[in-house]
Amino acid sequence: MSNALIQLLVLAGIAIFLILRLRNVLGTRDGFEPPKVETPDEQRARFEVIDGTAEEGDQDIADHAEPGSPQAEALAAMKQVEPSFAVGPFLGGAKSAYEMILMAFERGDLSEVRPFLAEPVAEAFQSVIDQRAQQGLKVEAQYLGTRETGLANAEYDPTSGLAEISVRFVGELIAATRDAEGNVVEGDPRKSSKQRDTWTFARRMGQDDPNWLLVATG
Repeated sequence: MSNALIQLLVLAGIAIFLILRLRNVLGTRDGFEPPKVETPDEQRARFEVIDGTAEEGDQDIADHAEPGSPQAEALAAMKQVEPSFAVGPFLGGAKSAYEMILMAFERGDLSEVRPFLAEPVAEAFQSVIDQRAQQGLKVEAQYLGTRETGLANAEYDPTSGLAEISVRFVGELIAATRDAEGNVVEGDPRKSSKQRDTWTFARRMGQDDPNWLLVATG
């Protein structure tokens, strides 16, 4: 048997071993997760959707919402006001925002992501960060990636132009919380876990500012 073939078999064996190890360490995360923040009652009212349906053949909407559903109608209404809006790129941006905001929360420094947080969300996140600091707790976290991203809901108010889109995320990370003496009090620094969140982003369509704000978490 040639040396090249032996090396190939060894590498294949290592790859299989690593895959099995990764599967074995997946779990359900508990610990210092971002607090759930509900949108104010006045914003949670069921939004009236303008007349009209999603254009037949709009694959961008059909890829993420059931045709004819309230979510599809809301997305179509957003596109009528802002034709450049597309669901696929939005979800890609939401995924990036999720990763960036989640890790900023874990690190305890919201300065870089503050412009993307609605005031109630920023206050809730900061409150947990301050509480950790007062207790002498420190979170060590490594983000491994977002495993799932999907549309959970979409609403549009034609009167105000306010659009709200809720997105489901499944993230995977390694996180552990240590006390002032360095003892692990939450999580496991050697194991990864999955975190499931549904975040709601809002923006007034048709405005120059393209940024969506995180207005609720759950």
